[in-house]
Amino acid sequence: MILMLLSANHPEPREGCRDGSLSQHGRLSGIRVSRRCRSLLFSPHHVGPLISGWDSRWPCPRQATTTLPLPDILGRQLALGAALVNVQIPLLLGQLVEIVAKYTRDHVGSFLTESRSLSSQLLALYGLQGLLTFGYLVLLSRIGEHMAVDMRRALFSNLLQQDIAFFDAKKTGQLVSRLTTDVQEFKSSFKLVISQGLRSCTQVAGCLVSLSMLSTRLTLLLMVATPALMGAGTLMGSALRKLSRQCQEQVARATGVADEALGNVRTVRAFAMEQREEERYGAELEESRCKAEQLGRGIALFQGLSNIAFNCMVLGTLFIGGSLVAGQQLTGGDLMSFLVASQTVQRSMANLSVLFGQVVRGLSAGARVFEYMTLSPYIPLSGGCCIPREHLRGSISFHDVCFSYPCRPGFQVLKDFTLTLPPGKIVALVGQSGGGKTTVASLLERFYDPTAGVVTLDGRDLRTLDPSWLRGQVIGFISQEPVLFGTTIMENIRFGKLDASDDEVYAAARAANAHEFITSFPEGYSTIVGERGATLSGGQKQRLAIARALIKQPTVLILDEATSALDSESERVVQEALDRASAGRTVLVIAHRLSTVRGAHQIVVMAHGQVCEVGTHEELLRKGGLYSELIRRQALDGPAPETPRGPRNQHPKS
Repeated sequence: MILMLLSANHPEPREGCRDGSLSQHGRLSGIRVSRRCRSLLFSPHHVGPLISGWDSRWPCPRQATTTLPLPDILGRQLALGAALVNVQIPLLLGQLVEIVAKYTRDHVGSFLTESRSLSSQLLALYGLQGLLTFGYLVLLSRIGEHMAVDMRRALFSNLLQQDIAFFDAKKTGQLVSRLTTDVQEFKSSFKLVISQGLRSCTQVAGCLVSLSMLSTRLTLLLMVATPALMGAGTLMGSALRKLSRQCQEQVARATGVADEALGNVRTVRAFAMEQREEERYGAELEESRCKAEQLGRGIALFQGLSNIAFNCMVLGTLFIGGSLVAGQQLTGGDLMSFLVASQTVQRSMANLSVLFGQVVRGLSAGARVFEYMTLSPYIPLSGGCCIPREHLRGSISFHDVCFSYPCRPGFQVLKDFTLTLPPGKIVALVGQSGGGKTTVASLLERFYDPTAGVVTLDGRDLRTLDPSWLRGQVIGFISQEPVLFGTTIMENIRFGKLDASDDEVYAAARAANAHEFITSFPEGYSTIVGERGATLSGGQKQRLAIARALIKQPTVLILDEATSALDSESERVVQEALDRASAGRTVLVIAHRLSTVRGAHQIVVMAHGQVCEVGTHEELLRKGGLYSELIRRQALDGPAPETPRGPRNQHPKS
């Protein structure tokens, strides 16, 4: 039908185009303009600024945008080449149709001769198009994967540098979602923007130039409709971007619920709460589904309206173009070229509309990733001075310290707290839960800084010392619930000192009374302990934690309820190891079992964030105060007494 229309309304060729083809000048002009589209390209170096354009608070960190220069350049050039090939195909098709139309009116004697050259050029362009497409997709895949690895590495590194207060306020599942889902979403969006977005934009620009050479009137139709569509898409994009971010945040919340339940599966199983956790997770998933469906409807509406608009554009092109052919203002071949080129524009715009939804999700995911990648910790991991080991005594002092947790700024955990830990002595903190004992240890580790007052080591403010040196070489920490990693016993002990030799590991294990049970395992120190040390008993995990703390030969040792969760036999073995480890060190002991602190050089009784009593075991018993009452109640295995201060409705976790 198209050939019949073209042959019936085929006018004489215009001046300057006697062969019915577009002038060489027109083709070259289209190519030159298309080449200018290279300035529209952006490499992964520009991804961050693109994202930050949506929210200027999230610039892209340099370390997250490392790229491979050669693949990056080649990938963009190949994508541009494929787009330029597509721009030329409609012109050759139009010329071929001119030949077909001519021979539908006249004889067919030399049809094959005249069409052979154009057909060969078309076949060559199709082959070149396929090769270029293969090349840039392979290269862009490589660039995308490298970019995702760099982003995850940079994000993970920055998360590890954040303050403990940051992790108090965030769920692990949300952070893991940023590392996995969000980075993957952003990577996919980036690859689509380059592979489809770049190609489609270049084709639209190149074809519009070629179309303007064929018919100014028809081109104006496209030029008027296209900006209108883009404007409407921009307005819808603002709402869809906000909805996409809400959807991703809801997915992160659901991931957090799942991570919490699976990470504490023993507790869930012990209380038969499987059904409750399923319901919690199901509720979060349902909310996520609703938001995702709402986002899907918005994207579907955008794409549906886009398709209607594009089809109307094609219909208008046929109507106006047919009128021009009938009025001999346009050749049949030019109309065919215009139809094919306009279809290329239509397909490219349709690809951009489909790409729009992915870009919205990708930009939202990228904003979430870059938001965390640009966070700066209040307490840096390193920086500051160090005290030479030969001059390090281990004297700790708290001077009028006040502290509130950042997530609960209105509740003061410590108030005018003053305490001195003499070098080489054992000081025990006792008292009811919520009195601030563990908070004292956290301030000594400099997990937090006091809101008022100062904590010193050998007379130097901890805030002037290098935190990495303080935690890595000076302080050893042993908690009530030791955390082991899912690797070998050897690697878990060496975690305290990465460059420790095997002999140092063996010595630390012997000092912690762990060597005997370790060597009883078939694989010895190469035994995999399982996630969080699940294959070991509580006493075995605690002794490995002691060995991990001792291997770095700390000057200060913190024992936070180190034996409270153990049976009597395990407690005896662990306590022997702790006694051996405490010799010659400044030791801060936090204990509920008062029987474990009788040998301390000084016992400090705390209540409501303040010091109530100080003295040795015998001195405090003679006073007959709170410590004496705690001893009596524990002997009777009764409830803990009320503190002498006024009642509080709630106490923070110490």
